[in-house]
Amino acid sequence: MKLSRTVLSSLPSLLKPYSSLSWTTTMATTAKTVEGMKTVDEADVGISCFISQLPGFRGILKQRSYADFIVNEVDIDGNVVHLTSLDLPPEMDVKEEDKAKSSDYVPQSYTSAIESFRSISSVTDAERLETLINQVTSGTGDEISPVVLDPSSDKSKRTAIHNFVKENFKFLVTDTVDGPDSTSKCIRVRVNSGAHNNRGNRSKKRKERGDKPFDSRGSEHWPEHVGKFLRFHLYKENKDTQEALGLIGKMLGVQPKSFGFSGTKDKRSVSTQRVTVFKQQASKLAALNKRLFGIKVGDFCHVKEGLLLGQLMGNRFTITLRRVVADSEETIKKSAESLGKDGFINYFGLQRFGSGSVPTHHVGAALLKGEWKDAVDMILDPRETERHVVNDAREYYKETGDIDGTLRQLPRYLVAERAILQCLKKCPGNYLQALKGIPRTLRMMYVHSYQSYLWNNAASLRVTKYGTSQVVLGDLVSTKVNAEKRMVDSLTSEHNESSEEALDCDHVDDTAVVDLPAERSDLVKVVSIEDLEAGTYLTSDIVLPLPGSRVIYPSNDIAEIYHDLAKKDGISLTESIHGVKEFSITSMTGGYRRVFQKPIDFEWELLTYTDSNKPLAETDLDRITVNKPVDKVGSAEEIEDEPLKSDTNPHESCETNLKDQIDSKEDEKDTENPDSEQTQMALKMALTLPSSCYATMAIRELLKTSTSVAYHKTLN
Repeated sequence: MKLSRTVLSSLPSLLKPYSSLSWTTTMATTAKTVEGMKTVDEADVGISCFISQLPGFRGILKQRSYADFIVNEVDIDGNVVHLTSLDLPPEMDVKEEDKAKSSDYVPQSYTSAIESFRSISSVTDAERLETLINQVTSGTGDEISPVVLDPSSDKSKRTAIHNFVKENFKFLVTDTVDGPDSTSKCIRVRVNSGAHNNRGNRSKKRKERGDKPFDSRGSEHWPEHVGKFLRFHLYKENKDTQEALGLIGKMLGVQPKSFGFSGTKDKRSVSTQRVTVFKQQASKLAALNKRLFGIKVGDFCHVKEGLLLGQLMGNRFTITLRRVVADSEETIKKSAESLGKDGFINYFGLQRFGSGSVPTHHVGAALLKGEWKDAVDMILDPRETERHVVNDAREYYKETGDIDGTLRQLPRYLVAERAILQCLKKCPGNYLQALKGIPRTLRMMYVHSYQSYLWNNAASLRVTKYGTSQVVLGDLVSTKVNAEKRMVDSLTSEHNESSEEALDCDHVDDTAVVDLPAERSDLVKVVSIEDLEAGTYLTSDIVLPLPGSRVIYPSNDIAEIYHDLAKKDGISLTESIHGVKEFSITSMTGGYRRVFQKPIDFEWELLTYTDSNKPLAETDLDRITVNKPVDKVGSAEEIEDEPLKSDTNPHESCETNLKDQIDSKEDEKDTENPDSEQTQMALKMALTLPSSCYATMAIRELLKTSTSVAYHKTLN
């Protein structure tokens, strides 16, 4: 723990009474506002307990700067991933361009080939081809347009041209397009660079290319001694991981599946993570830094294997809580020390359940019951918490049933809604088929959300009945044999959360519950009297299951809450009432999750500040710019205007509407004139968490207040 002299001298004036009465009043006032907006509350999803009984204090999360929430991936070897350089390594800077010109693009000699081409085509076609080749060899990096040769009705001649180009110009590809009349065709010639209109690998037969998990469009002549994957560090501000990779892929001309990553990161944050891309040159990615806004790439190297979801140890968080109000320094100190020593309850955070008026676990319950139309209605129906343009589209569909008109109004980021409508257009009334039209990772998130709802309630009951300081008879614990490597968690990561706590397909790729093979049934065991007497297990070993066909439950009364809650919702955890396996808990294997989690390498310090817009934590890009100025990634103006954008997150309207309704004149005044601000106190923390944990739940344990975005907006 660090406490600066400035803070010490300022504490008497900064520390204010923050009794349980003021906390209750604030929470009650906020609850009314949130209730009016029909948003998800912590108690609605089973989040109700704390480990410590210490009083809380006030602090605002993500008040102004994205740098208040910094996420750095921790790789599988325990290394914290940082962006340290935007430059190409010397060996790549020299060799890659040469390799590209010699192997991918420029043949050793093409003059004689052009002359030979004249004999099977025309002088004009030969000139067009020569111009195209000259553009390629110039290495300008500009986009090169394809050329279309003269129309011909002679199929044998066209075949000869196709074969000639294929044999003599490996860096070009050809296809056939319609000619000026029905009797003729034209040959189009273009660079084989993986552009969007390049058939590339897709032109091969499926048998030839196999079921590769990545897009293999890239150099056909990749050097054998160079790894086929380019690994780089992706730095982003206020961007979803897949949103950022989508932009990069569009600029490179490659599909999203070309990229590999271990997990998505929080949108409203500054984050750095590893990414791999198949057969791409570092020089091309490095050149994008001047064009990308809110994104930087660097630290390039070639590797043999691409990254897969889940290949990380966790994340290192640097979190700044602003406008801290506490009754004494001792309150903050004890709370921070307690968090470091005892940890927090490892709840699934609110972001797991969405921010709209219809919680995602309600949709999940409908799916488990086979109520397909109800599930569709919950996804499509109007929502008070959404911005007007989206809610108007929902209202329009509910009133008119006009699918085409609704699709024209719905933003493209509403993936589930658009997928359902497009399927209903093809198969009216087939609601099950419409639900299956949603991308699998997104539609399964609804069911997983219901599992999380049951788990949270079970965890709260375990803490309420038996406390947090001891293992009791009948508890479920992870086995001691190689426990760290063999323990299976639900892969739900804090880096999936968005500040609006939205459910979006960009955030669910790594949230599926891990399968439990039958041969690994010894992962957990029920605590016996002998175990208690021997003191074999600690509270950190206690786990609870996510329902499935291969899990076991505690042998004490905690198991009852799973079945009681499910029965209340009309759901059986032991048998399915319909034959759709993917929407049946009995067809899912299930998983386990630790009940208590301690932060790793936890550090904290109190700071004072007067300018709310000034970052209090240093980002990776800040460190780079100290030595070498680079283009700015974002601006304060962008941060303030961001909620007004319509192409960001599916359900961020909750924030926007609350912002309109809540009186924030004091903050507006402070923002307009930072110099007039009074000295405020901030708590800066750094902690590492496994990939299965939510940092917001650690903050909740510290502050003893709600972690909802709506609540923290009211504090502004």
